[in-house]
Amino acid sequence: MKAVRLHEFGGPEVLRHEDVPIPAPGPGEVLVRVHAVGLNPPDWYVREGLRNMPPELKPPLPLPMIPGTDVSGVVAALGPGVDADADRFSVGDEVIGLLRFPTALQGGAYAEYVTAPAADLARKPTTVDHVHAAGLPMSGLTAWQFLIELGHDHPSPFQDAPHRPVALDSGTTVLVNGAAGGVGHLALQMAKWKGARVIAVASGAHEAFLRELGADEFIDYTKERPEDVVRDVDLVLDAVGGPDSRRFLRTLKRGGSLYPVYFGEFDDEENAALGITVSLTQVRSSGAQLAELGRLVDAGTVRVALDSTFPLADARAAHERAARGHIEGKIVLTVG
Repeated sequence: MKAVRLHEFGGPEVLRHEDVPIPAPGPGEVLVRVHAVGLNPPDWYVREGLRNMPPELKPPLPLPMIPGTDVSGVVAALGPGVDADADRFSVGDEVIGLLRFPTALQGGAYAEYVTAPAADLARKPTTVDHVHAAGLPMSGLTAWQFLIELGHDHPSPFQDAPHRPVALDSGTTVLVNGAAGGVGHLALQMAKWKGARVIAVASGAHEAFLRELGADEFIDYTKERPEDVVRDVDLVLDAVGGPDSRRFLRTLKRGGSLYPVYFGEFDDEENAALGITVSLTQVRSSGAQLAELGRLVDAGTVRVALDSTFPLADARAAHERAARGHIEGKIVLTVG
């Protein structure tokens, strides 16, 4: 089969399209014929060798490696111990999945075939094609596990206290920073599904897109800083996160919560004095939660937007697109 592999760490130029053996599914796994692959930030973090992570925290990254975690495809074979009835899948079923995350930072998805734990898979939403479906797993599960239901009891590597999503309803105001991106545009729709009022923050080019998805208010961060104009928000989901996430503390009411998807620098004493909870979690694979997301897609409640698509052989160009930023929705690789 054809696959994209890393033989060294570096920029997009290290992605090599080449021939590799088709993998065999192990116990509890299925073999998936891949039709589309969704791109996510961990793909380029790993491609770069996790260069910004302290050496003592870096997991092993054996080379050569096939990157990618998000797939949409068709079950080609069942591994030992996978029962078509008990595990819900049969050969020929269309499926989606976030594979082995975060146990393995990359699941081998940039390929024509990939093995996948049956527990990581859900049936593909029937109302969308494989390309759109491939954009759902990691971004959708990130938004879901931050906002709706954690769904697991694994300790977070980022904090001692377990993350607990807050209840969202018609009395809740949610600000989504980075609202046009993969996580952001799905989180916006989930908050609206729960009845919340949503303030979307992005650059001005994305306003029409985000209004169409249901944003009640839009802030163009290139013209004004949200922390200067927003007050008394119940929840901020900062899909950008990082060092600047702390600025959103001033937008929140006492008792509010700030969820940075990428952790920044915070002072526990300051948070406590303000009466604000800062919390995050590590997204994890979940076929069961993906099935719930798939039902929302089929109902028309949530839609996956596409920024751009590239053939598998052009994975380098897809990573170069990601590096330019200002993404609207998802970048997806098409296979076959």
